[in-house]
Amino acid sequence: MSTGIAAITAERKRQIEAEAWTPEHDDEHDAGEMAGAASAYALSAACQISPYAEPLDEVPDAFPHTWSQEWWKPKTAREDLVRAGALIAAEIDRLDREASALFVDDGHDEAT
Repeated sequence: MSTGIAAITAERKRQIEAEAWTPEHDDEHDAGEMAGAASAYALSAACQISPYAEPLDEVPDAFPHTWSQEWWKPKTAREDLVRAGALIAAEIDRLDREASALFVDDGHDEAT
């Protein structure tokens, strides 16, 4: 496994264990919040890396407006990308759970 993927996996595990951002918690954020937060952290990293951009001095518009601004904690470009990757993974998992639940609710059996 690449070190990037390992770092994202470790961050996602930390989010679940230390922050209690469980699948049930994530399922409550069904309006693109995690994807928005991920894009904000990716933008922060890009602005740090690019010689043509200024580092962000305020919370990006993509960061969820329904979340406390205190949750916006940019760090180094690498740390921001790891955080973005973990949030993307959480959003993908949430979408998969949502699709699975819709499929089962439609009267279809997942095993068939």
